[in-house]
Amino acid sequence: MMAATLRIPSALVPGVWRGRPMVEQRAEATGYSKLDRLLPGNGLPVGAVTELLCERNGIVEFGLLMPCISRLTQQGRRVALVAPPYVPYAHGLAGQGVRLKQLVLMSPESSHDALWATEQTLRANSFSMVIAWTNRMGDHDLRRLQLAAESSTSVAVLYRPLRTAEQTSPAALRIAIGVSQNALKLRILKNRGGQPGDVVLPDAHCTSRFLEIGTGWA
Repeated sequence: MMAATLRIPSALVPGVWRGRPMVEQRAEATGYSKLDRLLPGNGLPVGAVTELLCERNGIVEFGLLMPCISRLTQQGRRVALVAPPYVPYAHGLAGQGVRLKQLVLMSPESSHDALWATEQTLRANSFSMVIAWTNRMGDHDLRRLQLAAESSTSVAVLYRPLRTAEQTSPAALRIAIGVSQNALKLRILKNRGGQPGDVVLPDAHCTSRFLEIGTGWA
C-alpha cells in the first residue's frame, strides 16, 4: 500500500518566494506610436500620475496630449483642465478635433486651491483625463495626488517646471519636454514598469499654441 503524499502550501514554507501574477497596466494611447511602444500598456497610465516637465508654459504642453484629448472628447469622455497658465484657445483646440463641450476649465485662485481641485476632481472619478498646472508642490502634495489617482480611472497629468526634474516623485511616469527643429524632444526620466529613453516626435503639434492670453472659449 502506497503512502499518501503530504502537500504543504508554498506559503507555509519559509524561504519559498511566490511571484505575484502580472497585472496589465491600463493606459490611454498618446497617439504617437514611437512613445506608446516604450510605455507599459502602450500609453499614459490610468490610475497613476504622469508628470510632464516643461521649461516654458503655453508653447508645447498640449502638443503631446492633443491626439489623446481629441480622441477622448470625440468619444464623449470628459477632460478637466485645472489652473492652466493662460486661457485655452478655443479655435486652436477645435481645429485639432477637440469637442469643447467635453472640456471643463477650472480656475482656482491659489496653488492650495489648485491642489484641492485636482485631488477632488480625481476622486470624483467622472473624468477620463485630469490635467493640472502646478508650480509649487511638495512631496506630501504629490503623494496626495498619486493616492487620489490610484483611486480613480483617470489619466492624471501634472505639468511641472523642468527644474523639478532632479527631485524625487511618486509619479509613475515623468517626461521632460523640449523643442528641437520643430519637433518635440522627449526624455523619459521615470517609467514604472518600463525603461527610460529619448523620443523625438517630428509630427507633434509643437509650433501651435493652444493656450493664449486674452482669448476665451468662444
